[in-house]
Amino acid sequence: MSHDPTPYRVGFLLIPGFALMSYASAIEPLRAANLLSAKPLFDWTHISADSKPVNASSGAAIPCDGGLYPTPDLDLLLVCAGGNPAAFADSRVFAMLRRLDARGTSIGGVSGGPYILARARLMKDRHMTIHWEHAAALAEEFPDLMLSRALYIVDRDRLTCAGGVAPLDMMHALIAERHGNSFATQVSDWFLHTDIRPAGGPQRASLTERYGIHRPELVAALEFMEHNLGRPQSRAVVAARVGLSTRQLDRLFAGQLGTSFNSHYRTIRLERARDLIRQTTLSITEIALACGFANPGHFSRSYSVHFGSTPRQER
Repeated sequence: MSHDPTPYRVGFLLIPGFALMSYASAIEPLRAANLLSAKPLFDWTHISADSKPVNASSGAAIPCDGGLYPTPDLDLLLVCAGGNPAAFADSRVFAMLRRLDARGTSIGGVSGGPYILARARLMKDRHMTIHWEHAAALAEEFPDLMLSRALYIVDRDRLTCAGGVAPLDMMHALIAERHGNSFATQVSDWFLHTDIRPAGGPQRASLTERYGIHRPELVAALEFMEHNLGRPQSRAVVAARVGLSTRQLDRLFAGQLGTSFNSHYRTIRLERARDLIRQTTLSITEIALACGFANPGHFSRSYSVHFGSTPRQER
């Protein structure tokens, strides 16, 4: 626990289209900490590439206190992004992040922000997480990253957070580290955030909740399929994996999901492909192969039948 009387300085680098919920969940605990302590435990500043206000995904504009120059003097910088962070390519921002890193500043990303840290080459040999919506695109572009589906990860001087309301949990940990768990709990109670989740908690509802199913064999089969989209596994392999015959597996899919094994497998591969089309600059051929389609022609036909438009039209 820190006893440093000087406020901890946090910068929020806002990227156009940033997720407002994620940003609010990160900054509001700092405001509440100052209010409840009756003294400035935290200072914060808003930064944009051009010092101008930045529009969130909802259209709300947040004024900024400064830009990339001079490089701000901070203890922690959090990059707040959303939308399509895979398309972000502002070399000035990447340069500022590397300058802060050279100074020893802690650097973090929220929601789509970790993608920008990866693009700035700041996540090598660091464990990290990102919002599940961006995870597939990030893994395709940077296959060597140590990427996990956690709510947040603190790895030395890097903080990455999946976004949504997960920053409430991350900021609880940050406040607890500096000012004790009892005080951090007071801050969380202020937001009716009484169920503090661990860093490694799941980002999404379980397969049981998402599909409304309870058969453990079917859940195990779906998990195995979702982890093998680039190299689809046969019915026989999946059935053997979960201890069923292919006929039993077919009955489970028909009875519990109202579809066939092959149809459902193709659907989740196509949904992954759509995410990659929308969020990466990978070629259609690369996306087809990453999602287990033998060639672009087969992929394009399957995509058109399922979504009503071709991959190129989607892009």
